[in-house]
Amino acid sequence: MRIYVLNPPFVENYVRCGRWQGVAARGGTLYYPVWLAYAVAVLEQAGHVVRFADAVAGKWSLTDALEDAKAFQPELLVVDTNFSSLTNDVEAAVRIKKETGARSVMVGPPAAMFADKMLSSGADIVARFEYDFTLRELADALAAHHSLDFVKGIAFLKGDSVFTTADREFANSAELDSLPFVAGVYKRHLKIRDYFLGHSLYPTLQIFTGRGCPYPCSFCSWPQNLMGRRYRARSVDNVLDEFAYIAANLPEVKEVFIEDDTFTIHKKRVLEFCRGLKKRGLKITWSCNARATLDFETMQAMKEAGCRLLDVGFESGDDSILQNIQKGISTTESREFAKNAKKAGLMVLGDFVFGFPGENKKTAAKTMQFVREIKPDLVQYAIAAPLPGTAFYRWCGERGYLLTRDLEESIDENGFQKSIVSYPEFTAQDIQHYVNAGLKAYYLKISFLPIALKNCFKPGGFQEMRILFRSGLFFLRYLFYSRRAS
Repeated sequence: MRIYVLNPPFVENYVRCGRWQGVAARGGTLYYPVWLAYAVAVLEQAGHVVRFADAVAGKWSLTDALEDAKAFQPELLVVDTNFSSLTNDVEAAVRIKKETGARSVMVGPPAAMFADKMLSSGADIVARFEYDFTLRELADALAAHHSLDFVKGIAFLKGDSVFTTADREFANSAELDSLPFVAGVYKRHLKIRDYFLGHSLYPTLQIFTGRGCPYPCSFCSWPQNLMGRRYRARSVDNVLDEFAYIAANLPEVKEVFIEDDTFTIHKKRVLEFCRGLKKRGLKITWSCNARATLDFETMQAMKEAGCRLLDVGFESGDDSILQNIQKGISTTESREFAKNAKKAGLMVLGDFVFGFPGENKKTAAKTMQFVREIKPDLVQYAIAAPLPGTAFYRWCGERGYLLTRDLEESIDENGFQKSIVSYPEFTAQDIQHYVNAGLKAYYLKISFLPIALKNCFKPGGFQEMRILFRSGLFFLRYLFYSRRAS
């Protein structure tokens, strides 16, 4: 079967596959369409002919995507979506379906919540939750002209009614090992220099070594709407084989970023991975998401095995906020983590959010003070986004704190975050103010200069300087837009 897989056009540098609501990053980050890429790997492995197009990275218009799809002549069309671009994405699928005659399938986090809406708007099929193996079964059934009633994990219209099939079990570790390397999909289908992470050496690759997150954070969409709570991991040898593939076939790649929510959850596995990299002589720079409970011994081993940076969701500098969002860490643990990371020689990207339950000007100020205290190498401030399906969304809705339930109103015309939460003592305007104030206070003050110089003058500092300069240009452009809008 001929299958056209599309990350559809929207605003510039729009990231659909991030853990938040779908935004344009202030620092110019553009993620790989990583979930789509894994689906492409599975579909090609099953013998289907796939055209994988990233209209955002290519800066395409819908007309460009239409022409590309028509030239390919697909039988099946797969279109990604996120909460803040939902209408745009369904309309793109409907237009391309009409022009090509292909059956359309919508995928992404909203599929778990809004299948009815997408189907009533013209989509043919919705694939819920993890969708790579679902798409393979769907394509096989369509190619064989079999009924779709027994394809797990989909929804479609039967007459005027939505028919929902049984949920698909989340992929297990053996199935994850069976996946072709996503690095190969990037090499065959995408231009890796189109993608940029403001915290990674350029060019970089993003991969998963596992899926699922067991922690009960009240605000996170992926465990709720995409990949579940149970952590399932690829074997260490399988991950090492992909690193070896990257070294041999993509020598221009400067860094691999491991996107697992919970890569550092199992110390034994992390240490085995680090030993494996050294044993195989794989001198590849890599970074990963980490939890603030990571210990110094593991950090040391990671550094010795080529790890450069830890991306850490500190979220807040106030313990009451951390308790309210069920983060399961304390500011004491976060301080110890930051101290140990510096001692181990690892860079830290600290992620913080304003606007969670209980936030006020006092707690926001504590967070800014906490950031000044721990001095991460990079910092990211975000607006708290209540995503459908999460406990945070329900909590805000029950108390009347949502300005709208339409997540498409949670970004502005340029794709930057807007607050759709407003509390009596901490309004939407306050939330947005503290995000901008926090970023300016960290990056535009003289106190950031020693941190930047330290990174730029260490081995490999030229690459650090390049990403800092590029991110800085995008950040200044964001400040220009936000000032003009205010």
